[in-house]
Amino acid sequence: MKKIITLILISLVVQILSAQNTELKTKSNTPKADKLFKRMWYVEASEYYKRALSKYEDEVIVNDIDNSEYLRLLKKTGDCFFFNTDMENAHNYYSELISNYYNKVPAEYIFRYAHSLEGIGKYDEAKLWMKEFAKRTVGKDDRSMNLNQKDVSVEDVLNISPQFVLHNLSVNTENSDFGPMYYKENLVYSSAINPSNFHTRVYHWNEQPFLNMFVGKLNTIESDIKKLGEFSKSINTRYHEATLTFSPDYKRVYFTRNNFNGELKRDDKGTNHLKLYSADLIKNEKNGKEEWTNIQELPFNSDNYSVGHPALSKDGKLLYFVSDMPGSIGATDIFVVDVIQQQSNNHTNVNYSKPRNLGETVNTSGREMFPFITDKALYFSSDGHLGLGGLDIFQSKIDNAEFKQPVNLGAPLNSKLDDFSFIIKEDKNTGFVASNRELGKGDDDIYSFVRIPLDEPVCEQLVNGYVSNTKTGERISQVTLELLDASGKTLETTITDINGVYQFTKAINCNTIYKVKAVKTGYNSKEKDFKTANSSGETIVPLGLDTLNELIVEENGQLKIKIGIIYFDLNKSFIRSDAALELNKIVVLMMQYPEMVIKIESHTDSRNTDEYNLKLSDRRAKATRDYIISQDIKANRIESAIGYGETQLINKCKNDVPCTKEEHQLNRRSEFIIIKM
Repeated sequence: MKKIITLILISLVVQILSAQNTELKTKSNTPKADKLFKRMWYVEASEYYKRALSKYEDEVIVNDIDNSEYLRLLKKTGDCFFFNTDMENAHNYYSELISNYYNKVPAEYIFRYAHSLEGIGKYDEAKLWMKEFAKRTVGKDDRSMNLNQKDVSVEDVLNISPQFVLHNLSVNTENSDFGPMYYKENLVYSSAINPSNFHTRVYHWNEQPFLNMFVGKLNTIESDIKKLGEFSKSINTRYHEATLTFSPDYKRVYFTRNNFNGELKRDDKGTNHLKLYSADLIKNEKNGKEEWTNIQELPFNSDNYSVGHPALSKDGKLLYFVSDMPGSIGATDIFVVDVIQQQSNNHTNVNYSKPRNLGETVNTSGREMFPFITDKALYFSSDGHLGLGGLDIFQSKIDNAEFKQPVNLGAPLNSKLDDFSFIIKEDKNTGFVASNRELGKGDDDIYSFVRIPLDEPVCEQLVNGYVSNTKTGERISQVTLELLDASGKTLETTITDINGVYQFTKAINCNTIYKVKAVKTGYNSKEKDFKTANSSGETIVPLGLDTLNELIVEENGQLKIKIGIIYFDLNKSFIRSDAALELNKIVVLMMQYPEMVIKIESHTDSRNTDEYNLKLSDRRAKATRDYIISQDIKANRIESAIGYGETQLINKCKNDVPCTKEEHQLNRRSEFIIIKM
């Protein structure tokens, strides 16, 4: 990938160099090569280094002169190809360097040599040299730890089951095409095609035109695009613009550009860095068209380091990006800031928090780049985690707002060269990626893909629990319970048993939020959120219910209205004034709940004859009913009023059984049973 270094946030120099035709004949010409190398014009620098090497090679052999300069030239020539991602040529020079100067080369060149071996598919050799790198840098460089993870080996990455099918886009050119991003029904991408009709400006890093952003129309299955033209003339300049992301309403764009706002700015070493910019889509009052205007630098940019490759969270509240700013763990790290929107005088002001490094789970001593965030995972490219060569694409799943250990997504998504600019629609398992792999149309190509998810170990939970009265603690039977997902959709319904216990039979996902809703006549309904565990098993969700009113109780599975004792005169059935006071509580309750229907049961003790008690209790039940109706309660709301005499005693006090006055009193009762509400 010859241009990826353009946007890896290593320093950029943007100048136009006249063609150099002077032959290098002696080692005194190497300062010219060094100057080109510092400017990162690697294509031209490599030619000067190769010619200087040829001269030194003869002198080293014939005259046995000091070889320190020859060693330096080998490193520089290999670096020209390594930084330009030409791993075959990089391997050739690093191989000579390692074989001739093994004890003199720094550990960094062992690392680069191992990467060049991966880049040409020699994974077994690469693994051996990475172990050597780990020995030399133990405790000093965490790339050796990342590249030799205890639980993952190169063989494991090679054996990952393929889950991607790739298709090369029709709009790819012979130059660099990368950085795809969804924009409504279109795809915006970066390309080294200069839109000017006058002349083509060339970037001497890789001898290609400067990058600009273009837009294409997605086809119906989102597997290809039809080029529509420039994305925005106001955003594209004569220098680099690439990699962008949009706010959820598509009214704001964040994009990467050279440190250029009318003129190029450089640090004190003459280096031009990358910066992040924003622009707003505003309607032009003159022509009525929407245009990208109000181009602003983001406040955490700097003239002394690079910032780029933006990615917004789905809600637009978090902006991820890549930088080599102070506080970076490696060459380039992924950072995040909060996007803070404030309304003022019908205008939205946007502010940003201080940048936060995503930490060592994601970032390494190598390069982490091209983040893309979904609700499920962070996707990014890295050469610091264990991969197949160059930049590989990794997935770090999100759990409770934490990023999990990144996982290599394997071939064919990843190759032995550079793979990057990954975006995906998780619900469709489709997306786009860029790569400079072999057999492409040009330098970097954009590929559409279909993802076939690998079968993962099933993690399931079963939900059960019990329902009880919050005041008495008594378990409640015949409660209807619903299991709902987070959106409120009912997944299953069940009923508590005689012991108030319930169980759903539907297996649900682990580590997911659900709801249980409990409903029963006479009780306030109750909803309870819960989250299932991270591993397969069961989740217990107890619920407590309150009755609708303190007069309503449940006894033996029946809802009843509980009032004071209704007293009658001896052998009488008319309603006394003290009894009326208690019955009025029922009247008020039935007025409060106009759908309530009850039945009345009257009972006596066992003293006197069975027949007498039966008739007396029935007269009292009906007298009670008549009183309630007289207080403007409709007759059809009292289903029945029946006396049961001594047929339903609640204790031992049957005929001829000696009992106390208090024990007999327990059997003299009126019950008001709720049928419905």
